[in-house]
Amino acid sequence: MPGLSVILSTALLLAAAFADPAGPKTGAAGREAEAAGRVVPEVVFQRADFTAGTPEGTTAGDGLAFGAAAGTVSHTDALGTRTWEYARWTGPEQAIGFGATELIASWTADVPQGSWMQVEARGRNAEGLTKWYSLGRWSYAEGDIMRTSVPGQGDADATVAVDTLVAAAGKPLSGYQLRLTLYRRPGSAVTPRVRTSGVMSSNVPERKTVPVSPGGGAWGTELAVPRRSQNVHEGHYPEWNGGGEAWCSPTSTTMVLGYWGRWPSEQDTAWVDPSDPNPEVDHAARHVYDHAYGGAGNWPFNTAYAGRYGMDGFVTRLRSLTELELLIKAGVPVITSQSFKKSELPGAGYGTEGHLMAIVGFTESGDVIANDPASASNAAVRRVYPRAAFENVWLRSSSSGGVAYVIHPPDHPLPPTTPGLPANW
Repeated sequence: MPGLSVILSTALLLAAAFADPAGPKTGAAGREAEAAGRVVPEVVFQRADFTAGTPEGTTAGDGLAFGAAAGTVSHTDALGTRTWEYARWTGPEQAIGFGATELIASWTADVPQGSWMQVEARGRNAEGLTKWYSLGRWSYAEGDIMRTSVPGQGDADATVAVDTLVAAAGKPLSGYQLRLTLYRRPGSAVTPRVRTSGVMSSNVPERKTVPVSPGGGAWGTELAVPRRSQNVHEGHYPEWNGGGEAWCSPTSTTMVLGYWGRWPSEQDTAWVDPSDPNPEVDHAARHVYDHAYGGAGNWPFNTAYAGRYGMDGFVTRLRSLTELELLIKAGVPVITSQSFKKSELPGAGYGTEGHLMAIVGFTESGDVIANDPASASNAAVRRVYPRAAFENVWLRSSSSGGVAYVIHPPDHPLPPTTPGLPANW
């Protein structure tokens, strides 16, 4: 954990890098600032308070638990039609503080066999409240429902792109409500429970390039995160998105879980072919797989999977490598999402339309040390990427705009966020 003075000094550097003492620029000056990439992404992460809002059969205390059935519902998917009893919590409306174009909800939960949960959100725009949109139907166990995102929800207000609620053009969201519904078999004594949940709201400016950020106190720090290659799983279990060559997200999540000593046991992975070099990766791919999306890269499903092992995990956006350094300095590796052409990230040797990797530290000169699962072997996973090139391909608007998974034990505190900017963790 860094000293407070280090956190404050680096955070003030970040705020200074983002802030213009003359205030917002307009006209030619504004265009010049935007061309230089000095526009700040607007991001806020807000945790759900289960003691507020409206419960329907739920109880708040140690998280949000199924207390009593509020009713029953019929649910149909590829496994058939079944009746479930449910309890529901509707959170109070939350003001965002700016006009958001995207919302991503994430959660950790205990949903034993015979139960599952659904996460929904609705936004407020200038015309009022939108309808409710499903942001995921989650189950760790198999055989109850098909774990899935929900396609085909678009209307004049917004659409859902797998795991992201995207506001319609010209209809930014000023607020939102979160709704969590817990399901179990009628008459069951099973108690599904949500431990944590939160929503990241953002408005990422259009920018083709992003300037390099100042140091954040982690130069020369490298965390001992185990190395796992997705490519050594090529052809394994193709029913989950074609096999390991597509498993960058669960492989990165597995590496971070291993760092914390919280990944699957030998008993958990007993179903994996004994010849498999790292069965914990196959296990993660199986249990984050999104049946509608047809892939293992659903962002909140990966952090929810980490929650299965007692971890706190959420999806957010970071504004710079300076912010990411604060987490590394606090001993927290970070998983990032980015896209790039082969020529844009020296040392990668490949291009991608979307890829996850675990950031584990920084060199003495501030370059990024990544455990990149798109490697030929576990030994080859450690890569060093030039700071400016990595920051650009991660933060620009044509990429993920700074999407990151933050996964840590609940008793390992995160550092303070950047003073003067909305909290993004």
